Amino acid sequence: MMTLGSLFLGAFLAATLLPFSSEVMLVAALVAGEIPPALLVAAAAAGNILGSLVNWTLGRFLLTWQHRRWFPFTPAQIARASDRFSRYGSWSLLFAFLPIIGDPLTFVAGMLKVPFWRFTVLVSIGKIARYAALAATV
Repeated sequence: MMTLGSLFLGAFLAATLLPFSSEVMLVAALVAGEIPPALLVAAAAAGNILGSLVNWTLGRFLLTWQHRRWFPFTPAQIARASDRFSRYGSWSLLFAFLPIIGDPLTFVAGMLKVPFWRFTVLVSIGKIARYAALAATV
C-alpha cells in the first residue's frame, strides 16, 4: 500500500540529482485507488518541488567551493551550463520536470542566482502540471 508520505519522499528523491522515478510510484498509487487522485498529485508535486529547492540551494551555495579539487564540475562545464540557461532564461524552469535535463536545470538556476520566488513559482507550475496530466491519463 502506497502512503502519501512514501509518495512525497519518492518524489522528493526523484527531484534531487539522485536517479529515481516518482511517476511509477504515482501511477501505482492511482491504480490502487485507495487515496483520492488530487491528494496523490499534491503529495507528489510537493515532494518534487521541495527536492528541486534542494538542488537550487546546492547550486546557489556550492560555487563557493568551485576551486577545490573535489568540486564535481569544471569551470568549462559551469560556463556551458550558464550559457545554455541564459539563452532561454528563467522561463526554462517550466520544463524542470523533464527527465535528464530537469534536475541539472534547477541546480544551474541556483548557481545563476535565479530569485527564490521566481524559481519556486515556475518550477511549481511545471511540476504540478506534469503530475496532473499523468493522473488524468491513468
